[in-house]
Amino acid sequence: MLKKILTRMGIVAGDELRADLTTVQQQLRTQAAAMERALIVLGEIRAAQISPKPADTLADHEFRIFSQFGDDGIISYLMDLVQPESKTFVEFGVESYVESNTRFLLLKRNWRGMVMDGSDSNVETIKRSDAAWRHDLTANLAFVTAENVNELLSSSGFGGKLGLLHIDIDGNDYWVWKAINCCEPDTVIVEYNAGFGPDRAITVPYDPAFVRSKAHPSHLYYGASLSALVELGESRGYGFVGCNSAGNNAYFVKQPLPHGLRVLTPKEGFVQAKFRETRDASGQLLFKTSLEGLDLIRGLPVVDVRTGKTEAL
Repeated sequence: MLKKILTRMGIVAGDELRADLTTVQQQLRTQAAAMERALIVLGEIRAAQISPKPADTLADHEFRIFSQFGDDGIISYLMDLVQPESKTFVEFGVESYVESNTRFLLLKRNWRGMVMDGSDSNVETIKRSDAAWRHDLTANLAFVTAENVNELLSSSGFGGKLGLLHIDIDGNDYWVWKAINCCEPDTVIVEYNAGFGPDRAITVPYDPAFVRSKAHPSHLYYGASLSALVELGESRGYGFVGCNSAGNNAYFVKQPLPHGLRVLTPKEGFVQAKFRETRDASGQLLFKTSLEGLDLIRGLPVVDVRTGKTEAL
């Protein structure tokens, strides 16, 4: 009898606990939704304050709502200037999409978009989020390479005209952008490696299985220099219009440029990154910038995109 009573008490306690947890989860979701709405309103206010005022650099238009740095403001400013025909975006490498550079476009302007990530748990998190059903958002599980990028875009309905393309895959960014031929984005954002400096037009050699953390423990050996991306952009009809103040994202707009923008040289637009994400062999942060940690990767192979030859960093 006692065992039955205790068992019964355990069941009741378990049910009550589950009910309490459900209530807490609902309250957290409600609070998160309210916070998201407040952030969007704040972003609308900031966008109205800075756009379309002229400025010396893109960084003067920065504000941060969902982006890691100030890219929400830059993107809002550029979209007001460019006025893309297609209100669509694609962003590679978004993790769980809580912090990203296109989320503000999705929630504020209600653009149609596709995001991709190589983690199954990240993509499932996105698909379960309110943004996935409230907006026209496609979330795909994919490890993006030069060989599959066009199929990934076309098969999901993002070939042809595109408002914004954002490439941030911590490795083959140059090679993937070079391979894309199925869509025509009005604006392109590509992550650059500030540690490679503003002068040399170089990128890591192409490896479809490239993973930044495995390529070198410092996490500094990845991507392409700003000059390499600028030259690739020019060959595809894009003008380089600047970088964010964090020194990791470069912005390109299809020419002819809209009023208020001018084409910059890599030296004019280069921003040295100040964030300190260099790691040691055990994965611990060394709190060094990419420039300070450059000796850790000096001598590793890079490709000169002008000559096509592999040389030492």
